[in-house]
Order: sequence, then C-alpha cells, then structure tokens
Amino acid sequence: MSMLTPPGMGGKYRIKGDAYPRMRRPRKRGRLVLALVGAVVALGLIGWGTVQLIDVFGGGGGKAKAAAHAKNCPAPAASGSGAPQALPKPAQITVNVYNATPRGGLAKSVADELKKRGFAIGKVGNAPTEYDKKVANNGVLLGAPTAARGPFSVLGTQLAGTTQKTDTRDTPDVDLILGNTFANLNTPKDADTALAALAKPAPAPSGKC
Repeated sequence: MSMLTPPGMGGKYRIKGDAYPRMRRPRKRGRLVLALVGAVVALGLIGWGTVQLIDVFGGGGGKAKAAAHAKNCPAPAASGSGAPQALPKPAQITVNVYNATPRGGLAKSVADELKKRGFAIGKVGNAPTEYDKKVANNGVLLGAPTAARGPFSVLGTQLAGTTQKTDTRDTPDVDLILGNTFANLNTPKDADTALAALAKPAPAPSGKC
C-alpha cells in the first residue's frame, strides 16, 4: 500500500502513484428541480397555444371579435334601420305637366294618367322656352329646394331617367317637363313597388370602421 493511500481504502481506491481514484460529484438537486419546473412551464405554454389555435380556427373567437367590433365601431344611423320615412302622399303633390317634345297631346295624356294614380294636377301645356325641345332625357323634375326632400322622390317613382333641378319658387308644386326620350310612365305595379321601397328602405349594410 502506498503511503498516499488513506487508511482503510484499498482495492480500487488504492493510490498506486500512477492513477488516482475517480470521485463522483454529488448530484445537485437544484438543477433537477429547475429542469422539472422548466418542463412543466413548456408543456403549459404548448397546451395554451393549442387551445388558442383551436379557438381561432374553430370559430370560437366570434364573441371576442363581436365585442371588439362593438367597441370600436359606432352604432348604425337611424336612417338605415328600416323605419318608414315621412314621405308625402301622391295626393299631397301638385304636378304641373309640360311637354318639351314635338309630340302633340303628350302632356295631357301623362297628366291624366298621373291623376288616376292619385297625384294632384296643376298646369298642363307646352314647356317654357328654356326647356322646349331642349330636354334630351326622359324628363326634368323642377321645384323649390324643399321638393328634393320628398316630392321629387315620390314623383320619380312614376318614371325613370329624369334629372332634378330647383328654382326660386316658394310654392310646393312640382313641374314635370317631359323630354325627348320619354315613352311611357312606369307601370302602376312597378311604380307602387318603387314607392313601397322608398317608404321602407332595406337596412344599410355595416361597413368597416
């Protein structure tokens, strides 16, 4: 036994001078605990991420999206709610019918038809010089600025392809000046459908904020 060998240590722990015993370091429990904690945290994060992906692709985020939309987007205006608008009835609209075309008797025939459809008829005759033979489309609706808020729309359901103009009159009557391309009024059925849609418009689609 070598003098360097501690008493009681023989065999493989015997120091012979050309080799030294390999002493194993004691395991540190702290590292093991940290490793276990790290593994638990990693598994938790993976599980949370999986749940979020399922929620997104499965449509479960609808409530959150709806809440965010309601928070960031203003409520739709009352005009798009489908509530009936206060429009004048045909009987409340006095229409002056003028013929700006070369066809004779056109103003009278149109005035008679509008009267059957409930409109009040005022003057009937040839168009003023500034419009006579100068209206290229189906017609012109002419009236006071206030006519644009109802009478023009209601009368416009009776024929398509008209333009709207205002003048300085202070009376509620409206002029219908028939133009060169005018053929016929809309059918009563089409006119009634357009009037019903005008009185109760469809709800406006929600747009992006």
